[in-house]
This record gives sequence, structure tokens and C-alpha cells, in this order.
Amino acid sequence: MNNWIERNRAYTLVDAADNFSIAFAGMKFTDADLDKLAPKFERAAREMARLEAGAVKNPDENRKVTHFSDRIEYPKSALFASVEEFAEKVRTGKITGETGRKFDAVVVNGIGGSALGPQLMQFAINGPYWNEKSDAQRNGYLKIYFLDNTDSAEFADLLEVMDPAATLHLVISKSGGTQETKNNMISMEKFYAEKGLSFAKHAAAITMKGSELDKHAHENGFLAVFEMAESIGGRTSETSIVGHLPAALTGVDFKAFLEGACKMDEWTRTADPRKNPAMMLAAMWYIAGNGRGDRNMVIVPYSDRLILLSRYMQQLVMESLGKALDLDGKEVHQGLNVFGNKGGTDAHAFIQQLNDGRDDFFATFIEVMKDAKRLPITDANTMGNYLHGFLEGLSAALRGKGRQIITIRIPEVNERTLGMVIALYERAVAVYAEFININAFHQPGVQAYKLAAKGILTLRETLMKKIAELKGVSGTAEEIAAKVGEPDQAVEIGGLLDKAAANCPHVTREFCTKANAWYYTVK
Repeated sequence: MNNWIERNRAYTLVDAADNFSIAFAGMKFTDADLDKLAPKFERAAREMARLEAGAVKNPDENRKVTHFSDRIEYPKSALFASVEEFAEKVRTGKITGETGRKFDAVVVNGIGGSALGPQLMQFAINGPYWNEKSDAQRNGYLKIYFLDNTDSAEFADLLEVMDPAATLHLVISKSGGTQETKNNMISMEKFYAEKGLSFAKHAAAITMKGSELDKHAHENGFLAVFEMAESIGGRTSETSIVGHLPAALTGVDFKAFLEGACKMDEWTRTADPRKNPAMMLAAMWYIAGNGRGDRNMVIVPYSDRLILLSRYMQQLVMESLGKALDLDGKEVHQGLNVFGNKGGTDAHAFIQQLNDGRDDFFATFIEVMKDAKRLPITDANTMGNYLHGFLEGLSAALRGKGRQIITIRIPEVNERTLGMVIALYERAVAVYAEFININAFHQPGVQAYKLAAKGILTLRETLMKKIAELKGVSGTAEEIAAKVGEPDQAVEIGGLLDKAAANCPHVTREFCTKANAWYYTVK
């Protein structure tokens, strides 16, 4: 028998009931390579069991990690029922804004996992044109928009399409102090006040009990406040209330999504690592990258509906595994780079490099077997057949060049299959973290950049205060830095003055050719 056929049979795992398969035959490994990982498989199985039993698995923050275990009980909880009840009252107009008008849209204000998961869900299930449908076509469910950055352009664009009186605002922040989300909420509160409306009468929140946002929402009388567990991180929160409320407001069957995730959780508890898709996926990452992430992970879903999957995986994988220190405090600088696009668009984007360029990656193809619509192109082929042909052709071309691939096949894009895909990668990340002995559930690098940003903002306040005391100042950045007593901050001060010159009428600049530098005037 053909060796490729035999290898596929040996290294393809199938859940026949859900028509879900994952094939590892295109990766470069042997049975002996898997045998060498036996101690790592044993540790991962042991630690995953401890995690699900309630052990502290985020020691840096002394927290349990409960997104796997919580989603088993969540559909039976009072919280789940309260979300469904709230969403139904919004859909039917029993809960309205201040003017009594039925809500037509919801704005999800969050960043990172508080936005990426709901965005992926909406694009995958409702598609890109959901907001173009009428209220009747949507059966009363809401249009959805996202504020996921502190970019004034995003805010301004939203105001162009948003009807304030008919819009519900969902503010999502676990700590309540996330500055990007807070900035958008403060700006929206001011916008509503200018319109003579109460933002709170159009707002709901998801946050930890006792957080800054929790206190603000209760003090101001938000329509609803839903509690988020401290033990669930943002990038693993899509199967929690963070994913639930946006889904419920837009008609997505969140219970089916959880059922898919729990089905994958069950499969990935399989004792034999060679029959466990999360164990095998983590093993492929480890072997391909020499245990150090030496290869990039390329995610290529052959589905327009899954275009956001690579962005979602970037956060899940890179924020979880990109760590300087291991659990023993040893400097390791671990991580996996993730990028992707969609097939077959990728063939006109970056596949040229994958085929002929550096052999520093492994690709994961995700194919959706059922076509959304049968569109004949010739007597023998449909549009969907062409897409399949492009995938198989690319797969064969890459294998012919000795490049490595994994192939996942799902029957269609729906809530259940999306739940299975997300759960598979969540569990593979947790397993891989045990392989390399790191904490996958904290993000010290993110906190470091936030502190650095806070320092720059503090410097701006100090700079503007000292300039005001001088009653105006002019010169290059270096000269102004010296005048305000911050000579070592000249580069940072130059950046702050550049920003001010673009936005503040009392700050101007002209380029001095002789000095090869900008000359600033602050009135």
C-alpha cells in the first residue's frame, strides 16, 4: 500500500459522530519521536487533571484556571438563565433604552479576549452582512458593533452609523480598569450626555464582582451587570458569559457552542496520547519547533466565515506561550509565532513564500466540507469543488517541497463545530505549556507595556505642566527637554510634541533643515 495512505490512516484522528477529523501525517515525526515524549505526555495528563479538579494553575496570580470545568456546569446555572432572559427581553422590546424605543443594535466595548472571541463568533455564525438585514430578517435580534481599541477613528466611525436611542452598550472588562475599554466608556458617556441622554440607561456590563466597573455600573444604574469569574482569563473567556451575552443578543445558539466545546474537552481527556487530538497537536508543535517554537504556526481556514480565526489564535497561542521565564524561574524565552489568512486568498498573499521561501513554519489547513450553497461552475465542478481542489493542490505542493502540514476537517461552520475548534486549541495550548514548563495563564509582558504606556502619559502631564509654568516655550525637542528639566527624555518628548502639534491649536512645528529636526512652538 502507498506509504502516504498508510501514514494518513495511522495519524488521522476522527470523531465520526461529529464528522470532525485532524490529520497529522503531513508533519515530520516518527513513532520514536512520540515515544520520547512519553514523560511529557504523562505530566500533561496529570496536570490537566489537576487543573480541572481545581488546583492553582496560575501561580503568579495565585489563581485557579476554570474555563474547562466551568463550561460543563454553566448551561445549568442561574447566570446562564439570566443572560437568556435579558437577551429575550431586549429582543422583544420589554427592555428598552431611556426613550422607550426598542434596541436595534449592541456595541461590544472590550479589548483582547473580550472582543476577539465575540467577533469571531459573529463573523462565523451570522456572517459579514448581518448588520445589513432588517429587524424582521434578524427576528428582532440586534445588529452588533465593536469598540476594541482606544482609537478615535474607530469611535468616530461608529457614531456615523449608531442611533444612540436604539443602541445597547455592553462594556466588558474583567478588572474594570482596562484603560482602552474605560476610555471608550467615558467618551460614550460624554457623547450621550451631549445628546441629552443617560448612557447608563442604555448600558450593561460584564465584569468581576467588586471591580471598578462593577461599582461604576451599580452606582450609575446600568440596565444589568453580569459577573465574570476571576479564574477565567480574557483569551479563554469565549465559552463563558463574555461570549454568551453578545451571542444571545444576536441570535447565536450559545448552548450548542458549549456542547461542541465540551465534546472536544471529553475527546481530549483520552488517556492514550496518540488518540488524543490535543496531546498530538501539542506534540506536533513541540517536535516541529524543537521544543522552543523554532517554527511559525500558519493557520489557514478554507472558509470566509473563519477569516478571524488566525487573529483569535494569535492571542490564544502567543499570549499564553510567549514567556520569558518558566515555572522554575529559569530564563527560557518560549513562544510560537502565529499568522494566517484564508484559503484560497492566501495563494495570492503569502503562499509563494511558504512554497519557495524559508522552511521555518508548519501550516494548519481547516476545511469546511459542506458548501453553504451549491454553485455550479462547469458540468463537473462547483465553486466548493474548486476551493477543495485549491486546498489539496497547495497541500501536495507543500509536501512535495518537504514543508509540514496539519489538516482539520469539519462538516460545516456552526456553533457546535466552532466550539470544538476553539476547545481543541485551548487544550493544546495548556498541554504544550506543560511540555515546556511555563505558566500559560498569565501575561506579564502585557502588564509591562501597560506600565510603560502609563509612564509616557505621566510624562506628558509633567511636560505640559512645566511648559505652562514657563508661559510658553519653543525649540527642538532636545532644547525643550532641557528647558523643562527632562534632558534624557528628548526622544519621548519629541513624540509627545508631534502628537500635540497634530491635535492642539496651541502647539505648532516647522522643520528646520539646518538642524535636521522639528522646531516646536508652544503658546
